[in-house]
Amino acid sequence: MNESKTLRLFIADDEAVIRMGLKAMLTSLGHQVVGTATNGLEALDGVKRLRPDLLLLDIKMPQMDGLAVAEHLVTEWPLPIVMLTAYTDKALIERAANASVMGYLVKPVYENNLGPMIDLAIERFHATQAIARQAYELRSQLKSREMVDTAKRILIATGLSESEAYTRLQMTARTKRRSMEQVAEAIISVGQFAHPRTSP
Repeated sequence: MNESKTLRLFIADDEAVIRMGLKAMLTSLGHQVVGTATNGLEALDGVKRLRPDLLLLDIKMPQMDGLAVAEHLVTEWPLPIVMLTAYTDKALIERAANASVMGYLVKPVYENNLGPMIDLAIERFHATQAIARQAYELRSQLKSREMVDTAKRILIATGLSESEAYTRLQMTARTKRRSMEQVAEAIISVGQFAHPRTSP
């Protein structure tokens, strides 16, 4: 049995024999299969309802193929996805990469490949989520700095030096118990109100 954390997994494959085989292997590895689907629409619905830790998803399925499911989930319900495929088509693999698929298993799937791939997919997913969070934080910091700089320019225009303008922002933030960005936003709003843009 796998000593890693027990995961809640969902299987989507239109072949009953493959679903049963995967479920048996996953149970043997110490994981819990919380649901299965025979087509893409069932897979979407199941993931949204059950919120599994990982989705095992066949590429070729009725109603909605696995790649379409993955592309839909990446924006709405991101989770690690391992794609099950009998194909090695380069175009399919590129499309899957864009849908944040974290791993591939070529059928027939064997238990000695399944366990490591699940672990790898979870690890890759957490790494990509961490990178996305860092990018978001950097964008937020940049936006905050731009707002503070704009507010400083407005205060400098009233006769303050740059250091005085920055100190004024700091002191106002401290006394009003607000962030520098919130104070800067208020100053910018007042500045725009005091000097409204005129139509050309």
